[in-house]
Amino acid sequence: MADRPIAIVTGASRGIGKAIAVELASLGYNLVVNHFDSTPQGEPDESFARQAQKEIENVGAQCEVLRGDVSSAEDRTRLVDFTKSKFGRADLLVNNAGVAPLKRSDILEATEESFDRVMAINLKGPYFLTQSVANWMIQQKTQYPDRTFRIVNIGSASAYTSSPNRGEYCVSKAGLSMMTKLYADRLAEYGINVFEIRPGIISTDMTTVVKDKYDKLIAEGVTPIKRWGQPEDVAKAVGAIAQGRLDFSTGEVINVDGGFHLKRL
Repeated sequence: MADRPIAIVTGASRGIGKAIAVELASLGYNLVVNHFDSTPQGEPDESFARQAQKEIENVGAQCEVLRGDVSSAEDRTRLVDFTKSKFGRADLLVNNAGVAPLKRSDILEATEESFDRVMAINLKGPYFLTQSVANWMIQQKTQYPDRTFRIVNIGSASAYTSSPNRGEYCVSKAGLSMMTKLYADRLAEYGINVFEIRPGIISTDMTTVVKDKYDKLIAEGVTPIKRWGQPEDVAKAVGAIAQGRLDFSTGEVINVDGGFHLKRL
């Protein structure tokens, strides 16, 4: 177990993040599951994270759980320090944590409060968590030159698709896409590859509020592959990166969207 690589996955207590964590566990990684779940009353909620931990351990991996807010500098530092203390290494970072606006508002009426919240979690958090983990990876690479280190950002088709009733989300994902390019460029000299996985319409808690809308769009052919995406579809793409199948690529965008990105006549 001590020789297994370590993956940090943010927002990994459910949905896409949990599917990624379970996939990585099945591929031989031990996991640090980061989450920031709360009850409807605002109290910390460990139930989803503990269920994820159980599923990960059931496939033979070690899993540690830490609640923390990626938008908080203190919590990001705590996550890195926690991983160092528990495992002493980090081979893969998956920036998955993200939120939608609490209320979908027309861009002409959206609030600065909502903009700041979404940007802090979806962009600032992964930007500076990547900075911290990347510097640690560089140190590890010096000590263990044969190890391979990778970073994966979970973006969205919203990076290029206009949704004026959730503009802050679109802007945050467009920023994450550029962040991928920046870190891919900067870290290539150290052999640290950086990727963006760009999901389309995926069945998660975030999309349940618009299920009827997307059911209709999918039936009408908005995606060439006429079905909802599942968290496991995204997880398999991360798994391919984790297995080293794309090690001569960096800064690459992998669309997991049923073909939504295709321009069709």
